Amino acid sequence: VQLVESGGGLVQAGGSLRLSCAASGRAFSNYAMAWFRQAPGKEREFVATINWSGRSTTAADSVKGRFTISRDNAKNTVYLHMNNLKPEDTAVYYCAPVRGVYDSSPITDNWGQGTLVTVSS
Repeated sequence: VQLVESGGGLVQAGGSLRLSCAASGRAFSNYAMAWFRQAPGKEREFVATINWSGRSTTAADSVKGRFTISRDNAKNTVYLHMNNLKPEDTAVYYCAPVRGVYDSSPITDNWGQGTLVTVSS
């Protein structure tokens, strides 16, 4: 699966963004998908997962109630809707196929370039 993330940018605290991850290659709809992020000087961390159908999702405690993951299998795309953004959300955001909606272990070494989200205070 090839992945291309987009939609990042500079936003003020309290603002919103929608990230997109376009996938190509093997059957996208077979996979649970996840968003991860990596802030400067920090390890990559899990943000949210979604199962193959889109009917089941999970999210990290730090983003619950603010971020929503969704997918459109007809468009081979997964989204991350981010509301009430905070400066600590500043990071490069990546998507990847994962083992399952309750297991965010990535099943690819072929990461996209990511998309940078910068939240100003």
